[in-house]
Amino acid sequence: MSSLSTIDLVRSLPEVYLAAAICLVLLFDLFVAGERVARTATLTLLVLVAGAALTLYGTTPGTRILAYGGLYVADDVSRLLKVAAFLFTALTLFYGNGYLKRRGLMRGEFYVLTLSALLGVLVLASATNLLTVYVGIELLSLSLYGIVAFDRDNGIAAEAGMKYFVLGAIASGMLLYGMSLLYGVTGTLDLAQLSTQLTQSPGVGLIMGITFVVAAVAFKFGATPFHMWVPDVYQGAPVASSMLVATVPKLASFALAFRLLAEGLTQQSAEWSAMLAILAVLSVIAGNIIAIAQANILRMLAYSAIANVGFVLFGFVVASATGYEAALYYTLAYVLMTVAAFGAVLAMSRDGFEATRLDDYKGLSRRDPLLAGIIAVVMFSTAGIPPFVGFWAKLRVILALLDGDQLWIAIVAVLASVIGAYYYLRVVWLMYFDPPGERPGPSQALALRVVLALNALAILLLGIAPGGLLDMVQRAIPGG
Repeated sequence: MSSLSTIDLVRSLPEVYLAAAICLVLLFDLFVAGERVARTATLTLLVLVAGAALTLYGTTPGTRILAYGGLYVADDVSRLLKVAAFLFTALTLFYGNGYLKRRGLMRGEFYVLTLSALLGVLVLASATNLLTVYVGIELLSLSLYGIVAFDRDNGIAAEAGMKYFVLGAIASGMLLYGMSLLYGVTGTLDLAQLSTQLTQSPGVGLIMGITFVVAAVAFKFGATPFHMWVPDVYQGAPVASSMLVATVPKLASFALAFRLLAEGLTQQSAEWSAMLAILAVLSVIAGNIIAIAQANILRMLAYSAIANVGFVLFGFVVASATGYEAALYYTLAYVLMTVAAFGAVLAMSRDGFEATRLDDYKGLSRRDPLLAGIIAVVMFSTAGIPPFVGFWAKLRVILALLDGDQLWIAIVAVLASVIGAYYYLRVVWLMYFDPPGERPGPSQALALRVVLALNALAILLLGIAPGGLLDMVQRAIPGG
């Protein structure tokens, strides 16, 4: 092995480590754990925590280093996204383990697929070439298809997985076609060279390429009108699978948009930002309005996700470092809040009972004050009410829009936030002001409740003292 290859392996240490860890977990589950899959779950959590530490302390902050002939980059954006991806994946698995055990779904394949999906996120975070982008997307997507349809005895989950697969294949085709058009115009797959060579006036081929790329990005985010898969997957898949789909891939979607649009097509920001503006406005309007009509909390969270994706895209609409900072900050805050929301749904579930209807949360404050308080924190934060982190996330996006002279979009964002507050606060009303009725009590798993409480505390503390996360985001974004 040449010294160059060795250096490249060191620079891509998180991916190399995770690929080796996937093999280790697979062999451990097959030859050591056997029927005791809880051991595989524990090993996977240890792998994820060690991966976060390795990424945080094994990479150099403040540098931008290319590897593998320009196919891979190690910079502050990738570093922050990878650490967050490791930690949030660990959190989702921790929350979901009890649910998987109760449903008879705790199998080693679930953990291997989860780690494979995470590897796709890491590859996307460091992609500087159209080939690397596509490899990361497919690695993530194919793993998620299996995770969504993991409950093979559940026809609804199989249907959700099939819908996700078919629509995902269409999105991948659009992305490939858009990439081929960009390659045809420029003759390069390198994102940095793509940016420097696309300086001429946009022609028909370039506009078509950008359009297909934006459509694929919108699908991966779940933005309107490419959102059809979101409510079906959230409701149809096992809740532990839905939680994974709803959280960690959002980091990959940000990485995809940032690498392709902000870095690869930076000279054409006027074209793609106009397209994203329409998609973002449609997302916040449709997502918030349709969420009001939902009686199922998973579908409510699905349409809430569509609306929140619109806020992330608002940051890209600005097409500046300030906008990208706001989008990244919003993405991290949203994932933190969403994983807590799904964790609370799992904590509400029991054997033979899944708390997926809004009516199941009536009078929860009398049955379980702690869990009701945790859900209230999540709902207040997602609604953008101070002093929680969701308020700062929405405020940063709106300020970025004003800074980018996007006054009318900022007004839409404010109005959409007001509309969205209704269905978030409705959950709080049900918990605190409606009678409980005859409903099963929530889960009493102590470890789950402690971690959920810490999750809610983080949402509060990052709202009271937002400077730490803001500083990390500003250091990560070039020019921030």
